Amino acid sequence: MKGYNKWSYTPYRPYFFEVGNIYICRIAPTETAIHVEWLIDESSAEHSVFFKKRADADYTLAGKTDGCEFDITNLETECDYEFYVASGEKKSRVRLARTGNSVGVTVNYLHPDDAAYSFSGQYLCSPSMVRHPDGYLLVSMDLFKGGAPQNLTLIFRSDDEGESWHYVSELMPCFWGKMFIHKGELYMLSVSTEYGDLLIGKSTDGGASFTAPVTLLRGSNGKAGGVGVHKNPQNVFVHNGRLYNTLEWGSWSAKYHAAMVMSCDVNSDLLDPESWEFTDPVKYDPTWAGVATGESSGNIEGTLTLAPDGRLLNVMRYDMTKTKEKYGLVLAYEVNANDPSAPLTYSHSIKFPANHSKFTIKQDPLTKKYYSLATRITNAEFNYDRRLLSLMVSNDLDRWSVVINVLDYREFAGPQEVGFQYVDFEIEGDDIIFACRTAINHAHNFHDSNYITFHRIKNFRSI
Repeated sequence: MKGYNKWSYTPYRPYFFEVGNIYICRIAPTETAIHVEWLIDESSAEHSVFFKKRADADYTLAGKTDGCEFDITNLETECDYEFYVASGEKKSRVRLARTGNSVGVTVNYLHPDDAAYSFSGQYLCSPSMVRHPDGYLLVSMDLFKGGAPQNLTLIFRSDDEGESWHYVSELMPCFWGKMFIHKGELYMLSVSTEYGDLLIGKSTDGGASFTAPVTLLRGSNGKAGGVGVHKNPQNVFVHNGRLYNTLEWGSWSAKYHAAMVMSCDVNSDLLDPESWEFTDPVKYDPTWAGVATGESSGNIEGTLTLAPDGRLLNVMRYDMTKTKEKYGLVLAYEVNANDPSAPLTYSHSIKFPANHSKFTIKQDPLTKKYYSLATRITNAEFNYDRRLLSLMVSNDLDRWSVVINVLDYREFAGPQEVGFQYVDFEIEGDDIIFACRTAINHAHNFHDSNYITFHRIKNFRSI
């Protein structure tokens, strides 16, 4: 057995972990059907798909195919099913899905009781979306669960503008990853695990394979009181000839996350660690002007944007769960664009009713207005609520208004049951497209998502 010199797998198969002889790589349930996709090899012949209600004893043959995907149809809605794929002596792992209505187009689904990826996690998280120069869309997601290793990422591709999706590859170790395009090439920037090493790798074949990851910054982990790199899938920002991205240093167990940015010259080798500069981390200070009164764990998950006055700002999610106001502020830090190693400096607070979940801010290249697709809070009693996803707009970054509520389930489910969160979006022509971490249809809870979904807001400027 030889060593492996890449980051990517199709699929990653841990030793002694039961993955089956046939690998089911994508599941997409609908109201009365379950779409199943699997990987085939040259020795595979006809495939048979078997299913049953989870409570039943015997499996039923759903059908046979020479291909690698199948729709199990005529199912009861809002019902849990088990299913597997077989070909000759080969058989997949038994997988789970629940029928029922979701939102948007399902990129991928994972039932909360399905342990197919338990070596990493049990819920889908951290959607990252990118338009490849060759025209297709890519979406990645990681597998998380509190206390689990949290180090696997799945990548999917759409060749029809998000109407359908197919499996591409997996990255191990890879968590909190963001795909981005630089000079026509696809990169992934991530950590190895929660609070682990900061990694970067490159693909020249559309995500099918990646170079071995390069370590840019050594982390630790957050599972035993350690601290390390915290990040999220935020846009890689270009300003004055440099690439920028946000990160933090700390952990929840250490009770702080100190704000940082990383940057490199746009013409440098992104896979060379010496190309990158990191600012010294800055901890939250409760004495800053404009911050909330009371205890706060500070800031995480910053998004970079250029202010109307030309300053590069890192606008950050802000914990107000124990403060007097309960919700409604985010904090802006200024990046020293002339000194890539200089620490961020606190600038000011901004009224923004979506401060308890990751958000991204992008400037419309046509109108120069600022847009954000954010999980909006409307009730201080439920300041963790993620049932309402709104498109918001600002002319100056400081005053925000709601354009439209894109997804609103406040009348259909409780705040513990549904969540639309961690959106990664792009402005493309007259439309906004986005990938969403979606918890719906009997997710484990609002936070522990069972779907990654794709959406399109058409003609957003005319709304």
